[in-house]
Amino acid sequence: MADSSLNALMSDLRDFPDASFSGVHHGPLQPGEWITLSDPKGRRHSVLLERGKVFHTTKGGISHDDLIDGPDAVVIRSLGGVEYLALRPLMADYSVSMPRGAAVIYPKDTAQIITMADIFPGAKVIEAGAGSGALTTALLRAVGVNGSVISYERRADFAEVARRNVTNFFGAEHPAWRLEVGDLVDSLDITDADRVVLDMLAPWECVDAVAGALVPGGVFCAYVATTTQLSRFVETLRAHGEFTEPRAWESLVRDWHVEGLAVRPGHRMQGHTAFLVTARRMAPGVKAPRKKRRPAPGAYGEDYSGPRRSDTDSSATDT
Repeated sequence: MADSSLNALMSDLRDFPDASFSGVHHGPLQPGEWITLSDPKGRRHSVLLERGKVFHTTKGGISHDDLIDGPDAVVIRSLGGVEYLALRPLMADYSVSMPRGAAVIYPKDTAQIITMADIFPGAKVIEAGAGSGALTTALLRAVGVNGSVISYERRADFAEVARRNVTNFFGAEHPAWRLEVGDLVDSLDITDADRVVLDMLAPWECVDAVAGALVPGGVFCAYVATTTQLSRFVETLRAHGEFTEPRAWESLVRDWHVEGLAVRPGHRMQGHTAFLVTARRMAPGVKAPRKKRRPAPGAYGEDYSGPRRSDTDSSATDT
């Protein structure tokens, strides 16, 4: 293809980003788009642009018409004389400001899921529950139009919120997405999934179903909020036997204040939100190698009542 033809094609894709379902928009701001307005103190406001509307602040209003048909990344002054930075939101901005049914998975954890669960273009991914759709948008962007994301959500009201948020982000219904209202265990009929990501109260109840859905080598990832959930899920994976040794971790994010020689940690940080656990599916009927590291004294003592591998005795004196 000649350079001129290639440049013209790339220009067309930038003018019509919905064709690639990236959720990224270019060109003049249009009605129906979300923008983020930031004041001099860093406070941010999400605004849906509509002709004739005014965004009201304590320092005067900002007319939507003064932004519509204009460029992205501009500074606009309110009637009270305060300057606001206007930008199209990034996916991370959109996910934390979207209307919510259930709580959203925050960007710091979404990034870990996409990377550590190895979500790739063309992958077939199962997600449950869909919540408000924050993780769903990231999964869909990662798999692209040639992949697929099948999301399960028990609550119809949460599913509707997720559908609206995902559709608003991409500008249309994403061709790679299927949203099912129902329980994963009861509804799952897939046997060739590359990845499964669960965000629910009791992911251990889904281990058998997920084992039947994942291809050998596929990644199972769960997002759990508490230590008790973490323990039960990890031990259920071990007891199942056909997953690799689970890996569990959390991520903490801290900003830094930088002004000349005044360089120090920020006063606030994103601390614990949840734990992430990943494990990989063994081939059907193949047991994972038994963990050889000796457990901590009392870890599986008389007070422990959780799941246990069938080849582990009550004293757990594994060497």
